[in-house]
Amino acid sequence: MGGAVRGGLLVLVGMLLVAVNLRAVVTSLGALLDEVRTGLGLSGTMAGLVTTLPTIAFAGLGALTPWLVRRVAPARVLVVAMAALAAGQVLRAVTGSALVFVLTSALALAGIAVANILLPMLVKQHFPHRTGLVTGAYTMALTAGTTVAAAAAVPIAHAFGSWRVGLGVWAGLAAVAVLPWVPLALRARAAARRATPTASAAPRLRIRPARTRLGWAMAVYFGAQSLSGYAIMGWLAQLFRDAGYQPEAAGLLLAGVTALGVPIALLMPTLAGRMRTLRPLVLSLTAASTLAYLGLALSPHDGALLWVTLLALGQGAFPLILTTIGLRARTAEGTVALSAFAQSTGYVIAALGPLLVGVLYGATGGWAAPIGFLLVALTVQTGAGLLIARPRYVEDEA
Repeated sequence: MGGAVRGGLLVLVGMLLVAVNLRAVVTSLGALLDEVRTGLGLSGTMAGLVTTLPTIAFAGLGALTPWLVRRVAPARVLVVAMAALAAGQVLRAVTGSALVFVLTSALALAGIAVANILLPMLVKQHFPHRTGLVTGAYTMALTAGTTVAAAAAVPIAHAFGSWRVGLGVWAGLAAVAVLPWVPLALRARAAARRATPTASAAPRLRIRPARTRLGWAMAVYFGAQSLSGYAIMGWLAQLFRDAGYQPEAAGLLLAGVTALGVPIALLMPTLAGRMRTLRPLVLSLTAASTLAYLGLALSPHDGALLWVTLLALGQGAFPLILTTIGLRARTAEGTVALSAFAQSTGYVIAALGPLLVGVLYGATGGWAAPIGFLLVALTVQTGAGLLIARPRYVEDEA
């Protein structure tokens, strides 16, 4: 029993360390986007592509994760994923080529893509009776890592006189996240060697969320909320710079969105797990986001703190959908299948966000058109959210 408890604690620590890394690579770039554009000579459209890259990587590589975990233990997959994240962040920080910057960013994001899918499965597998609590804990860790990276990237870059340090320093966090998974990976390898042929050949339940209404509704909700989330991470600091804020202040306002999201990330899974229907949460998050977008369009400078607060509330859709993935599946197999489909398909939708915001911003020179686009996406998100609000399970529809 003592060994099982220690093993469970090591898994939890490993999950939290992975979660801290899942957005730092994105928000550090968002805070330093202007410096990176200048340093590498990126056009507005190329900058839009760079800010879209996370969603492209998450969509393509996330879909492969269920195939990977059917063949390789999750702990071993996470060792490689976090190593790729660390290497990619170092390499992109030292290159002078825009193309190499994109490719090494993709390497880093590949590690995140796999971890995105695995964390809900690990919760269901190791903490089935504490799904809300553990989901809230790792979502809070993710939000904290996002906040620190957004707030600290510019000051670190200025302190060392280079945006490269502001981006590359986060590789250290990824290296630390490898450590708990090494003994877990060795343990999984030893267990696989001891497994009998009969046990190894046991058939596994195959769930195909793409054939279910629930799966598609989850994917659309995940995609729409991620579209707005990545557009905000990639462009909000630039919006506040254009409104008259200094780079440091703009980075802090971006960090404020994620900082205020920390308690929301902790509470949202608990609330969702206790409610019979998620409809009140879906509608409340929509109302907060709508007010924030309108405020950013009409008075971005004077009302900045209020709009940041409302954005943080609206971004509570992210911990809500992560929790719902676990709530709408009965088994670990169903959870990883639903997680992979909802996230990979959702990120295809989300890829439009930063790219179209960049194109609209470059074409119009202002923020009215990009914010109008985000309001349309929010309408789609709300419709999908109402479809997933009532309790049901993907296994029953597959």
